[in-house]
Amino acid sequence: VDLARTLDGLARLRTSFTWEVVLVDNNSSDRTPEVVRRAAAWFPVPLRYMFEPRQGKSHALNTGIDSSRARVIAFTDDDVDVPEGWLEAGVRPLLERSDIDYTGGPVRPGWGAPRPRWLDESGNLGGTIAVKDHGDTPFVFEDERKTPLGVNMVVRRALIEHIGGFRPDLGRSGRSLLGQEQAEFFYRSRRAGARGLYVPAMWLTHQVPAARLTRDYFRRWWFWKGISHARLHGIHGSTELGVDLSSVPRLAGVPRYMFRTAVADALGWCRGLITGRSTR
Repeated sequence: VDLARTLDGLARLRTSFTWEVVLVDNNSSDRTPEVVRRAAAWFPVPLRYMFEPRQGKSHALNTGIDSSRARVIAFTDDDVDVPEGWLEAGVRPLLERSDIDYTGGPVRPGWGAPRPRWLDESGNLGGTIAVKDHGDTPFVFEDERKTPLGVNMVVRRALIEHIGGFRPDLGRSGRSLLGQEQAEFFYRSRRAGARGLYVPAMWLTHQVPAARLTRDYFRRWWFWKGISHARLHGIHGSTELGVDLSSVPRLAGVPRYMFRTAVADALGWCRGLITGRSTR
């Protein structure tokens, strides 16, 4: 149902350039091929189906990239609603500006159940459900030390060919919540001097199912984010904020600042418990 609705939205896109859709089926066992086959019969632009048997989001992303020859590639998921101006807004800066290598825009929530009182999607918890809105003012991602969400980004092929695609050892695979493949991609893009533009008009809605609106899901997601970040930092030797992990003081092999962070979080949890602030 989500995929059919996403394809309906993509079919209504209005652009000033030619484009196509490459849909990558990452080893699913559902009705995805049938849904795509039916949509292809009436779709306004070429709609190509690719089957990627290797489980993992990074494999699927790389297969989609390799199967297209487009100069600019837009990435999204199968559970989004896009307005008719989404693709034009995301691609236009790359056609008009030579100093921009990628774009990203707001990702708004489509709640599959009432939003829990403890969930403030505008803060750090928004990334857990792939929702993030940085407001109505454009900015360069590198200047603000931010990156776009993978569900809503457009990248020049030239950048991908220069720094490589997505690492399969970091992408989501099966039931694990291992991730950060996009974050690792932007580690390399920053080192290559690439710059990205946040485009407020490039918004879409990402469906958030009820199963992801539980404390258990959030704890599990953040546990796997810790594992993902450990791998990411091991690969690049620095954090996403530019902290050089080879030079920081350590205790028992662990960066010392992490103990300070853990103590601060524990104290915050205690204050929340005492004051009855369940969100904290």
